[in-house]
Amino acid sequence: MNEGESYASRTPRGFKPDPYSYHEEIELDVETLTNMGQGLGRHNDWVVMVRYALPGEQIRARVYRNEKNFSEADLVSVLKPSPDRIEAPCPVFGQCGGCQYQHFAYETQLEWKTRQVKELLWHMARIEAEVLPAVPSPKQYGYRSKLTPHFPKPKKNRPVQIGFLRQGSRSSYVEIERCPLVSDEMNERLAKARLEVRRNQIRNPYKKGATLLIREHLDGVTTNPKEIIREKVGELVFSFPAGEFFQNNPSILESFTQYVGRKASESGVHNLVDAYCGSGLFCLSAASRFEQAVGIEVSEFSVQYAIENAKANDIKNTRFVLGDAASIFSQIDFGGSDSSVIIDPPRKGSSEEFLNQLIAFGPQKIVYVSCNPATQMRDLQILTDRGYKVEEVQPFDLFPQTKHLECVVTLTNSGSRSEG
Repeated sequence: MNEGESYASRTPRGFKPDPYSYHEEIELDVETLTNMGQGLGRHNDWVVMVRYALPGEQIRARVYRNEKNFSEADLVSVLKPSPDRIEAPCPVFGQCGGCQYQHFAYETQLEWKTRQVKELLWHMARIEAEVLPAVPSPKQYGYRSKLTPHFPKPKKNRPVQIGFLRQGSRSSYVEIERCPLVSDEMNERLAKARLEVRRNQIRNPYKKGATLLIREHLDGVTTNPKEIIREKVGELVFSFPAGEFFQNNPSILESFTQYVGRKASESGVHNLVDAYCGSGLFCLSAASRFEQAVGIEVSEFSVQYAIENAKANDIKNTRFVLGDAASIFSQIDFGGSDSSVIIDPPRKGSSEEFLNQLIAFGPQKIVYVSCNPATQMRDLQILTDRGYKVEEVQPFDLFPQTKHLECVVTLTNSGSRSEG
């Protein structure tokens, strides 16, 4: 920047200059870790959140945003490192937005994820409950079976760059040569995909960006989202289109699904409902524990694959039905008092309409699986207000090196419900 260029010209539009000016540098001690993966400390009693800063560290940070009750800053230097800080294996860690914790010892990652679930339970749902230690992933790297790299609209006379969004950006991408979260075979396919895209760009230039798919499965690696692939979980084999949702850490899926099925069956009920069944992962994994199991899904496509997966695995006590959001339990021909319900909603959680129908059905147990503990806690507040009691909370680390986790909360019908 030239000396004559004004301060205002380099300050982002809309920046609030209180309590810190743009890019003002401060020193602070990091006290804790947010569930978004940011280190949190206080400077002159003002909360400051800093990406890649770890609890117990003394750091220097550069402020880039002031909010009403806190500021956000980039990590400039670590003055006193945490004993749990390690060297990240990925050369673009800190630039790529995919990982938050590669610099954090794995055992300590697990401890903080467990602690964050407990804190969310209290702060969002006012539930004080024991949280069991997060179950570690058998693989800490090379565990992901699905990768979806992107490239923006290519610039003229410049090679297409394929990668992931830059940390803190919604439009800037970081070129990814190799991702340590996937296998060597998937990284090799990523390299081939990059060459193919660049050759295509020469012959027929792309008019917009695109998202690619690289998915490893029981029989190899595919880049075709419509290809029907297989994944093995325990003794079961599931078939589904490569582009459809399926949990993408195969190394932990057997213990994960077995736990969910066991918790659903512990009260001795005879019937199971899997209310977001997809291609049948939880319903079919748990079916042997029940007299009958019904999977409900709003996608007709997924229902077809769930039915085929039941046949392929010779599971005869299940059926799968197409659900209507307005009457999700209308096709269930048994009562809730002798039933357990597994729910695994999308990141946004369950709708109030669905929760009201679930409570009206009145299952003896609800096993709530979520990839977003924040929306899960919101829904738990509704369920506990209406007569369900939290029995057990068990996080699973399906996503090592990232801020994400899966949390399984088991609730029991206490028999008393408030109106509403």
